[in-house]
Amino acid sequence: MTDGDLGAQVQAWVDANWDRSLTVREWWLRLADAGYAYPTWPVGLGGSGAPRRDAMTVAAVLARNEVIGPPVGAMAATLAAPTLLEHATEEQRMELVRPIATGEAAWCQLFSEPGSGSDLASVGTRAVRDGDEWVVSGQKVWNSSADSADFGMLLARTDVDVPKHAGLTYFVIDMQQPGIEVRPLRQMNGAANFCEVFLTEARVRGGHVIGDVNGGWRVAQSTLFHERNSVAGGGLPGLVMARSGSRGDLDRTVSEVLDRAREVAKARKSPIRAGAVPVKLMIELAQKSGVSGDPVIRQELARYVSQVRVNGWTMRRSGAAGGKLTGADGSIAKLTTARICQESRDLSYRIVGARGMLAGRVSPLEGDLQTVNLASPGNRLGGGTDEIQLNLLGERALGLPREPSTDKDVPYRDLRVGTQAAGPA
Repeated sequence: MTDGDLGAQVQAWVDANWDRSLTVREWWLRLADAGYAYPTWPVGLGGSGAPRRDAMTVAAVLARNEVIGPPVGAMAATLAAPTLLEHATEEQRMELVRPIATGEAAWCQLFSEPGSGSDLASVGTRAVRDGDEWVVSGQKVWNSSADSADFGMLLARTDVDVPKHAGLTYFVIDMQQPGIEVRPLRQMNGAANFCEVFLTEARVRGGHVIGDVNGGWRVAQSTLFHERNSVAGGGLPGLVMARSGSRGDLDRTVSEVLDRAREVAKARKSPIRAGAVPVKLMIELAQKSGVSGDPVIRQELARYVSQVRVNGWTMRRSGAAGGKLTGADGSIAKLTTARICQESRDLSYRIVGARGMLAGRVSPLEGDLQTVNLASPGNRLGGGTDEIQLNLLGERALGLPREPSTDKDVPYRDLRVGTQAAGPA
């Protein structure tokens, strides 16, 4: 089938099924049953096993019609589903992946801990078997959307008598239970995009271990791979987004969600849509600040324009290759994007001068510049630090030897890492 034939087929389906009186739940169910929610996913799970090119055609038709887009569910569609499709059993896939495609479940990621960031394998959250279930206690941090999630991708320690990488298990945990407390974290720019999660004898029911017990490190690597590659992704303009999960928009009508989106569109929009100032806006900022003729500023502007354009080309190449360009495409995307955000911060502050110390509506770009610049350090940390990305590039793309390790064969209980770093009280 040609792209044109597929496009016509999807358009005919939209004409027959798009109805503003439907609930969001009903619309997403139709989308999943038709295989148009995530076309590359298997039949019955929201897709049709279609190739990536066909999926792009389907998405383009949906965007052109300005319908409600497929459910994202925070970390559900980008991280949880790809990991489950790779490592889960058929029964687990039907139980856990299909609700992502129908919008019934939103997910968060429970990996990092206060003492375990870049050295993720040192996590100390414990999971102890209790019959068919597991009892989990510990603390996680930097968890996006944990306060609205139905399920969490949990990495926990199940064996302390083996080396740290060998004693981890990957669980799916129900976030809506008494043993879990979620606290949003206030960032220095005023936003609260992350949470910390406290687990106190929380339970994981039987059948929610993904992969093998003590084999969680391999599964976690898949999640991290998809997290890095998601940097190169992006939604299509035209699609209207609705909130999935039990705390989302499932029982609102399509009409209500469209009206809400229209009201949001009427409100003032920030000219900065991501973590860096757009090239055109940066040039305008220099002109309005009266420094566009400064030779040093002009040189830095040229460097910034070049970085952004080259990064855009790299992202498109990586996207077209499905993340298989170098073996470490996600690390390239993560590293270059973080560096552009840092350059954006430094250059914009150099342009606006002392006004960059102001906050609120009286500051440059009515406060938007300060908001995005104060968040810029996080781009070098979240999803793996710059140093971790450089290691991955060296090992996976260039074939360099791994970093030397002194604790590779040491049982976890004998290490002073993670939450054990301080030693006994």
